[in-house]
Order: sequence, then C-alpha cells, then structure tokens
Amino acid sequence: MIYDARTITVLSGLEAIRRRPAMYVGSTSNEGVQHLLDEVVQNAVDEALAGACDRILVTRYADGSLAVEDNGRGIPVDDHPDLGRPACEIVLTHVHAGGKFGGGGYGVAGGLHGVGLACVNALSESLELDVWRDAQHYQQRFARGNPTQDLRHLGSGEQASGTRIHFKPDDEIFNGAMISLPVLTRRLQEQAFLHPGLTVEIVDEQSDFAATYAYDTGIVGFVEHLNQGRNALHPTLHFMGERQGVTVDVAIQWTNGYSEDISSYVNSIRTPKGGAHLDGLKAALTQVINRYAKDQRLLNEDTTEEIAGYDVREGMTTVLSLRMANPEFEGQTKTTLTSLEVEPIVEGFISEALSAFLNAQPGVAATIVGKALEASRARAAARRASERARYQLADAGIDKEVYLAQFGIRSKNWHESAIWLTHKELLTAHADLTRVSTDAKVLDVCCGSGVVGASFKDRVGSVVGLDLTPEMIAMAETRLDKVYRGDVYDMPFEDNSFDMVVNREVLHLLPRPEQPVSEMFRVLRPGGQLVVGQLLPYGAIDAPWFFRVVKKKQPLFFNNFTAERFRALLEGCGFEVVEEKEVLQWEDIDLWIETHETPNLMRHEIRELYYNAPADVREVHPFEVHPNGSIRDCWRWVVFSAIKPGGET
Repeated sequence: MIYDARTITVLSGLEAIRRRPAMYVGSTSNEGVQHLLDEVVQNAVDEALAGACDRILVTRYADGSLAVEDNGRGIPVDDHPDLGRPACEIVLTHVHAGGKFGGGGYGVAGGLHGVGLACVNALSESLELDVWRDAQHYQQRFARGNPTQDLRHLGSGEQASGTRIHFKPDDEIFNGAMISLPVLTRRLQEQAFLHPGLTVEIVDEQSDFAATYAYDTGIVGFVEHLNQGRNALHPTLHFMGERQGVTVDVAIQWTNGYSEDISSYVNSIRTPKGGAHLDGLKAALTQVINRYAKDQRLLNEDTTEEIAGYDVREGMTTVLSLRMANPEFEGQTKTTLTSLEVEPIVEGFISEALSAFLNAQPGVAATIVGKALEASRARAAARRASERARYQLADAGIDKEVYLAQFGIRSKNWHESAIWLTHKELLTAHADLTRVSTDAKVLDVCCGSGVVGASFKDRVGSVVGLDLTPEMIAMAETRLDKVYRGDVYDMPFEDNSFDMVVNREVLHLLPRPEQPVSEMFRVLRPGGQLVVGQLLPYGAIDAPWFFRVVKKKQPLFFNNFTAERFRALLEGCGFEVVEEKEVLQWEDIDLWIETHETPNLMRHEIRELYYNAPADVREVHPFEVHPNGSIRDCWRWVVFSAIKPGGET
C-alpha cells in the first residue's frame, strides 16, 4: 500500500464538513438536524443577549425546510476589507468567520467558533438568506454550501433590521431525519424563560401547530413550569450575582418527588452533559446542607453520618444559567462546559448565597435539610433491608377486593406511570402478529386503558374489552367498541365467542394463572388466536433479582415467569404456541416507581437493588445508572401468538 505525499488529501472550504458531518453536528439523525436549527436559533439569541433583538420566529414548512427570523441588527452586508466579498456571504461560506472573536460586536455569545452558520449552509440542500439593514432588504441563495447567486439588493424592506435564514437539511446526508416537535418546542420555550422580554414564536406547518412563548418571570418561572404537577415543598429559591466576570443565575425548588431535574446553560446554550458549572453547583449544595445539618445537630453524633450528594438533590428541580466571555466547550456541539476556572466561582457564590438563605429562613431550611436527611436514612435502611431479603413465594390466595382497590388506585395516573403502557413499538409488535380475518371479533382481557385492543382496530372487525374496575372501564371505553365489567377467572361470555383474545402484562399478577388462561381458551372459537405480551427476565441468572425489583413496585406481582415457563403455561392450557417476538424497551425507572402504589421505603429499596446489582446480573440484564442517580432499564418483552386447535386447516 502506497503512502506518500500523493495520498494526503486536502479538503477545502466546506467540503470537510460535508465529508464528516457528525464531527460538527453530533450525528446525521434527528439530533443532527436539531443541532442545525439550534445553531441558527443561537445566533438570533446572541442578538437578544446583545440587547438588539426582542422577537424570534421559527417556522417548519411542510417540505421539511426550516426558517429562523429575528429582528436583530442584521448580518453586515458590506464587503469584507480583506476578502472583498459581502460579510454575510463570508460567515456562510468560511469556517471560523464571525463577529464573536473579540471584534466588539458582542459582549457574551453562544456562537463562539464561527462554525455554526457555515456548517448549516454546508449541510443544507438549499439555503436562502434575507438581511434587513437600515430599512433595506438584501438576499442571497446557496446550495450545499456554495453561493448560487451574488448578494442582491431588493430595495426598501418591510422592517428596519433583522435576519432570516431559510434552509432545507440535505437528504443526502440526513436521509429524511426530522426534528422532534416536543424537543423543538421545549428548546424555544426555555429560551423565552432565559430571556425575559424576548418573544419566541413557532409555526409548524407539518402538524398545524403554532405557539408563542414570552415570560417576564425568568428562571424562577422556568423552575415552577418544570414543577407543574409536582408537590413543591417551598417557594423557589433564586440567587443571582456576578463574580470575576461570570454572572451566575440559579433557581432551586425541592419537591416531594425522588428524581432530580437539573437544566444548565452557558450564554443560553443548553449543556445537557453539565461540566464545570454543574460540578460547582453540586459541590456547593452538598457542602452547605451537610454543614447546616451539623451545626443544627441534626446528624447522628454517634456515627459518622453524612448526607450524600444524590440525597441532597433528591426531588430537586434547578435551572442554572451562566453568562461569561469566552467559555470553553468540549466541541462544536457544546454539550459540556470545560472552563475549569468556573467551578470554584459557581461553588463559592452558591455556597455563600445558600448558607445566608438557610440561616435567615429556618422554616424553609428545616424542610430542605429534612428532605435530604430522610432520603439519606431511607437509603441506608433500604440497603440494610436488601442485605436480609430472600426470594419468597407469595400466598396463592385470590383476594378480589385487593385487586379492586389496587387497580382503582393505579387508574389515577395510569398512562403517566410507565413508558411501556403506550409504547408504539411494543403495541405494534402485538398487532403485527394478527393472523385472523379482517372481520374478526376480538376480546381485550384486562383491557386497562384499552390501548392494547385499540392497536388491533384497523386490522379486525370489532374489539371489546373486559376489566375489573369502573375507573379502568371508563378509560377503555374511549378506545374500544364496548367494555364489559367482569372477572378473568369466570368471564361473562359464552364458549367460542371470539376469533381472537389479546392481553398484556397481567398474568404475572394473578395467582393460579392457569384459570384465566383456560377461560381465554374457552371463549375462543376453535382455530382462534391468542396474542399475549409478557414482561420477562432475561433468564435464570437475573430472575430472582428481577422478582425483587418488580415485587417492591407492585405488591400484586406473583408469577416470576421465564419465557420457558410462560410458554409451558399456554401449552398446558391447550394452546399451540406458533410465534414469539421479543421487544427490548428502555424504561425510566424513576417514572415507573413514582406512583401511588409504591411506598416510599420501597422506592429507595428498588434504587438500591439497581445500584448494588450483582455482577452476573449486570452481564445479562442491561440497565443504566446515570451520574445524577437516575436509572433506565432495558426491559425484555416477549409477545406470544398461540392458536386454539380444532379450526379449519
């Protein structure tokens, strides 16, 4: 293989960006397209930071193109003194060209590398630039980074100043990737919170959605917005000040929840992976809470009791926003702040401000520190309990009143209690196994909110449901043709009444599951089909650990099926299992356990089971414990298709 000077490739202009797009926008999937838009929006936000802009309009068109318009100063249109081309063309066609390298155009800014607009242009099939300056309108068009015409003066403009960039991400690179509307709306809404006085509008032609965001509450309102639906323990704390040229703005509120929710920003740029500023915040919170608890003699003096950082942050919602000159990020996507000098600045400021607040407000201080102490001691109790726990079989008795009460409670927040309930891929996996005629009559057993049965409706003639409680029936009636109230151990239907029976995640809750399965067999006609999905451990190794996790969340959990045992149950009741489909689905465990049916101590014990899972369990059962203590588990669903023998062949 030849390796000499002739093999060295020099990429000129924007060619390098098109050759390696993920280096500049993170990926070529939906996130990459979102990053392109973020770059353009950030330029408009920088105008707001400079005090030159109070309105931003973002439009997504039916063809997938995007436009961002602001009423800022407008990108300069006069010729660059060195390059002899319009300045607005230069920033769109030259990497590391811009007004944020110390030329006096901006004090603080997010677009720091001069790559943003050039990158957007390079990765766009087409881009149209409109600039208004001194009430004059200018326009230029580009294709895949190259000008297709010179800058044109279109005469007097309809506005005095501003910039509009309309671009279409290149399908050759992004292969039809699209921005998520919920992500887009959150990004725009948070900018309105971060900049009181700024109005941010969105118009989405694809979904016929439009919204306007404008707030005068700043990040205090942002925190209270995030805590909607949560029980706040005290009014929002707000500290803002300047140290060594860095402006620190932080709002904090604790709730009675269990997961932390921290949003951090630098010059209005969201930093989802945190960095030096977030490290400073966490260090300050832990030190101040422990110092206050010690000074007030709240810690157990007979031990070396100390409150851990994740216990301090349990149930805490925080927005941290910094403004500073020349921040350093880990790369063009700016997900992490790497300016090391910021950590002691943030830590010192928040330590001083929070300490002063706690000393001045002993009532609120008692609530905040008490919450952290409760979390710390509950975690210790959970750890001790887990050391003594053993795998035990439950009583095989059937107490129908318990089921009535339990599912009545569950229905209060049914769809919010777990991702899997409405997970499209999982529901589709059930419906795709349909092997009956399009006029088939289907029964959804223990239909819950009716989402499982509803996923079959465009494939069959009719779908009815059966459930135990009035609350669940009321929800299911919004989705199914009719819902009956009844008992799965003695269904109120004649033999051979249905062409198909469907069910999901119920049989592991029922003692003597062979009885309801036999009832499903009875009401099916010969040749009828059963489609049933079940959450299962990965095998014998993780099964005991998995049983303990689910049992602590759901007291009714009884049958810890493996795939083999579940198949044997169906076959033992007379079914012939003909197909199986596995679906792996990531579940937010913090969301899953934060429901009425899970006692506080059990929530901590569940977390301890994940934090201290044995090595052999971790090898077979994938899950993630994030630095902030949040947990995601990759649940294994298996959907079985079985046939009642005796039909026509």
